[in-house]
Amino acid sequence: MLVDAQLSDNLRWIEQAEENKLVVGSQARILYAHAEGRQKIALAFNAAIKKGSLAGPVVLSRDHHDVSGTDSPFRETSNIYDGSMFCADMAVQNVIGDSFRGATWVSLHNGGGCGWGEVINGGFGLVLDGTARAAKRASEMLHWDVHNGIARRAWAGNQNALFMANKEMQENDSFVMTMPNACDDSLLADLHK
Repeated sequence: MLVDAQLSDNLRWIEQAEENKLVVGSQARILYAHAEGRQKIALAFNAAIKKGSLAGPVVLSRDHHDVSGTDSPFRETSNIYDGSMFCADMAVQNVIGDSFRGATWVSLHNGGGCGWGEVINGGFGLVLDGTARAAKRASEMLHWDVHNGIARRAWAGNQNALFMANKEMQENDSFVMTMPNACDDSLLADLHK
């Protein structure tokens, strides 16, 4: 299963972290996981700090290049076909939502690998310090951070996003998302005659 493979890959990276000689860039990046996986990893870090297995604190962060944090018609939002891939609303909603759900800091910035003026990114930093408060912030903020992007893609008609949104609503009673109402393409075609 993909989720198990992602978590195993993240665990292997953590176990070998000392060998990786951390730098800014791809060697320092982990947490390529879905929302539940990210929450579990964050909560495990937080529990390890509380237990004393990690000296802590630990900072989880994301700059761009994710389901929810970037608006770029050339990369992250290139699969949004309703015309909104040219809008910068998702990155802005993302940082505001992350801030209200407990991110330690947020950033709204430009560039992010696509070139200046070609993308807007919303990033975050989340400090885990072993407290119950940090665990709550990690659960709420990481859930939002992913599902904001799923909602954006679902509203644009992306079938994978629609599937994931429905799956999350079935599994999580506290998650409610307004689902799009698609119309028959022939109705739209008739408007342009």
